[in-house]
Order: sequence, then structure tokens, then C-alpha cells
Amino acid sequence: MKRVALTVLLLSVSTASFAFKPCDELKSEIQTKLDAKGVVNYALDVVAAADVGEQKVVGSCEGGSKKIVYSRTQQ
Repeated sequence: MKRVALTVLLLSVSTASFAFKPCDELKSEIQTKLDAKGVVNYALDVVAAADVGEQKVVGSCEGGSKKIVYSRTQQ
């Protein structure tokens, strides 16, 4: 019985960790948090995971295939 309960628990955790959140939804959530903290002059861009390079990653979406990167802008 313990083995069955452990298996069910592991399956539910692994399913949740691989959820595919749409990039637009996550980007909007991050923008809301940054705006609430008073952050100005910034840009959030969605890029392929392989194209991140030296950019600052602030989110991962679509199952990790894309990343949301943060950069400062001048205004």
C-alpha cells in the first residue's frame, strides 16, 4: 500500500513540474511583479532556450523550450 501511495505522489509531482505555461501568460505575470516593485526602463523578451547566451533569464515557459530574458533600457 505504501508503494502505491508513493508512486501516485511521485507521478503527481512530476506531472506538475512539467506543466506547459504559455510564454505570454508568464511574461505578463513577471511584468506585473516588476511594475509593482517600481521597476522602470526594462524589457522582457521571449527567446529560444538555445539563444539565451549571457542574457539574464527571469522565466522559463513552454516546457523549458523558451526563456524570458530581462534587460534594462534607456529612456
